[in-house]
Order: sequence, then structure tokens, then C-alpha cells
Amino acid sequence: MSLVERGGAIRSVVLDHRGLRGALYEHLHRDSRLVTDSAQAFKNLLPVGQHESVDHSKFEWVRGDVHTNTLEGFFSVFKRGLIGTYQHVEKKHLPRYTAEFDFRFNHRAKLGIDDTQRASFAISGAVGKRLMYRDSFVG
Repeated sequence: MSLVERGGAIRSVVLDHRGLRGALYEHLHRDSRLVTDSAQAFKNLLPVGQHESVDHSKFEWVRGDVHTNTLEGFFSVFKRGLIGTYQHVEKKHLPRYTAEFDFRFNHRAKLGIDDTQRASFAISGAVGKRLMYRDSFVG
């Protein structure tokens, strides 16, 4: 599941079929306006002030400022990256892949961030962390 604030950053979490309610309570402010598609999973469990949705089954893609295009574009890039670049992804590493694509989205050129700045952000995220070769192959 990914959440994106209009004009803000994206945040992705890996869920199983039971985790939606808990993730929404953890990551959404109670006064938020949430825009989703019309999936049944979002019915009657949302801890938000306002919920609006578009119904793709009725060929409704946008209604005013209600749309899911930002997330659909994000997932399109994410899926192409997994299939085209990584080809095989183990379930236990999925949070790392989602974090990488969140970073890419949140530090993209459209936001005025160039390659030098992006590299600086990535390197600053490693400060205080130590990655040992033997630790990268946990089985």
C-alpha cells in the first residue's frame, strides 16, 4: 500500500491481506481527506474525516480533483522496475524495494532535484549505518 499527500511525499508499506486497517490507522491523520478507488477493502474501515473515491468499473477515472492517477503512475514505474530491472524479488526484501522507489519518487527531477542533490540525499541516509558484506546475505 502506498499513500501520497497531494504535492508531498509518498510512503509505501508492505501488507498482507489483514494489514490494511492497522496501516491506515498508523499512517493517516484522523482529519485527512482520503481519495481511493472503489475497492471493497476501503469500505467501512477508514479512520479519516473525508473519503472520496472513483469507480473504475464505471469508467470513472477522475471527478474534479478526485483521482488515483498519482499512485497508479507510481505503481506503473514500480512494476516496470521489478519486472524489467530486478526480475525476481523475494518477499522478505520487498520493503527495501518499495523504499527505493519511494526515494526515487520523492527525489525526482520534476521536484527540482538534480543528480548531484539526489546522490547527496542518498549518501546522507547512510550516515551512522554500517553495512557489512557478511550481513547482506542473511538466509
